[in-house]
Amino acid sequence: VQLVESGGGLVQAGGSLRLSCVASGADFSRNAMGWYRQAPGKPRELVATIGSGGTTNYADFVKGRFTISRVNAKNTVDLQMHSLNVEDTGAYYCTGDKGWRTYWGQGTQVTVSS
Repeated sequence: VQLVESGGGLVQAGGSLRLSCVASGADFSRNAMGWYRQAPGKPRELVATIGSGGTTNYADFVKGRFTISRVNAKNTVDLQMHSLNVEDTGAYYCTGDKGWRTYWGQGTQVTVSS
């Protein structure tokens, strides 16, 4: 099972980025998927999750700025990010739940400059 993120990069504060994640080796269409992030020197934290039916859950610090979406037929999950600020800097990880296990991608770096 492999999850591969893309779309990270350097952006100025106030800008936008769209992260994408493609899963292979397992079908996550009936399972929750999500995004986490980890800033330097800080623990990894939940950003957003989306259930198989499209139910979403967001961390308070991204509500109204980020949108998670998925295409079950393509086994993908995206994260559209707007109004980025320097506190959003970090490595962003895609996840997919399968039974008792959570699979993680390798991460994509997002750097927001002031």
